[in-house]
Amino acid sequence: MDSEPKAEVVSRASALLRALAAGKQEGSTTTDAARQTGLARPTAHRLLTSLAHEGLVDRDTRTGLWSLGPELYLLGSVAATRYDVTPRARPVLREIARETGESAFLSARRGDETVCLASEEGSFPLRSHVLHVGLRMPLGVASAGIVILAHLSDREIAEYLTRANLAPEWGQQHSAHLIRERLEATRLEGYSVNPGLLVEGSWGMGAAVFDQQGTPAWALSITGVESRFREERREALGKLLLDQAHRLSQTISARR
Repeated sequence: MDSEPKAEVVSRASALLRALAAGKQEGSTTTDAARQTGLARPTAHRLLTSLAHEGLVDRDTRTGLWSLGPELYLLGSVAATRYDVTPRARPVLREIARETGESAFLSARRGDETVCLASEEGSFPLRSHVLHVGLRMPLGVASAGIVILAHLSDREIAEYLTRANLAPEWGQQHSAHLIRERLEATRLEGYSVNPGLLVEGSWGMGAAVFDQQGTPAWALSITGVESRFREERREALGKLLLDQAHRLSQTISARR
């Protein structure tokens, strides 16, 4: 009986940490953190205060804003030696940004979500600001989430679309049958295309990066304005992403 409440506390605290990681750089208010996690404000405040006592979150005494704490940095530094592929991805991101002029990103799968780990700005002066480091989005949303989901098994896709109801939050363009259509197109081409589904005029493309077991654990993606993703250019962009994703997959497998 006691295990369920304890597990629920861990789940709620973890959700708060993820919300702070995905929030604004200057920090989040208690109200914002509660809203993003679906918790009552007093519950969110109590949990954040407990996390602060452990050094897992920090609170600005002047503004009252919450942010991730120093203990998480220390824990993350240890975990990075095993899980962080960002250093290996940096040269790839720079190459993609240099070749395309668009902003390039590395995202990782975390359960039913993707989280943006790293970025490299391109030289083209007009940029899309939809994606940023720390942002989490469900699988099937944005180019990284589309391409990772497309490379899962049919069973995994069916199970995910059964439990995920994306349309109410992300719009009818993210209903299950339309996601399936994009997954089929992605499997056909090898890379994904997000034709301004999140923000009008902001396009993205993605390619999956695989671990040693052949699992789509990460994705490389680019974002930019619609005029930069005309049909005649998308094939070349897709080929570049696929080549660089293969290069990174090989590097990860060789060094792990």
